[in-house]
Amino acid sequence: DRNRTSPFAFTGNKFEFRAVGSSQSIAGPLVALNTIMAESLDHIATELEKATGGDAAKLAGAVEKLLQKIISEHKAVIFNGNGYSQEWHDEAKKRGLPNLRTTPDALATLASPTNIAMFEKYGVLSERELRSRSEIYMERYCKDINTEGQAALQIAKTMILPAGYRYQGELVDIATKLKGLGQTPHMGTLDKLTKLVGTLEQRIEGLEKALGHHGSGDLRAEVKHFHDDVIPAMVALRETADQIEVILPDDLWPLPTYREML
Repeated sequence: DRNRTSPFAFTGNKFEFRAVGSSQSIAGPLVALNTIMAESLDHIATELEKATGGDAAKLAGAVEKLLQKIISEHKAVIFNGNGYSQEWHDEAKKRGLPNLRTTPDALATLASPTNIAMFEKYGVLSERELRSRSEIYMERYCKDINTEGQAALQIAKTMILPAGYRYQGELVDIATKLKGLGQTPHMGTLDKLTKLVGTLEQRIEGLEKALGHHGSGDLRAEVKHFHDDVIPAMVALRETADQIEVILPDDLWPLPTYREML
């Protein structure tokens, strides 16, 4: 993919691997990429040796034919559109390409028979070493999501929810005083905030329940739980918190806003 939306872009004379997160090491991905490259070059060299029989005069023609064959067989992997768009997902499905959209999906393929065979063939990683890495990556995934979930829970319970209560109290106080003066207060903001605070309480409980889950020791089941249950609970909590943020007065909102940070 030559498009800048690709995490692994071809830029004319080289591939750029540019999907590494700030907390990640490039070592693991490069082990995989360099082994893949070694296998590809090995395949090409073997095919050229067969085609030329050691005759250098036949090399140019053999290279041309081999490259045509490779492009013909593998051109389905070339996509020059927007890698972030639905178009890519539709196209990948149409072309029969694997499209691993989540970390659990990707980790499940790490110790596949074909990957084990490739790494063992070139003496890079044994099956035991590959499976151990797979388990470590899965455990790290669970721990990272758990840390993020606990942080989201603490922020919601100790900062956002109390701020919502405070503004709720202010609005109730204002409404009561207006009624005491014979005025009819507008209850729109209070009604909306009351509903959102109630929803936030429910979603805090939902995240607490998801994080309180104790697995049976099956690491794959734990990974699935954090992906299928904990992450959606965090997203739902964040959604409600974002709605509350645009209602609360600036002096009551307890977190730095993007405007302040920028």
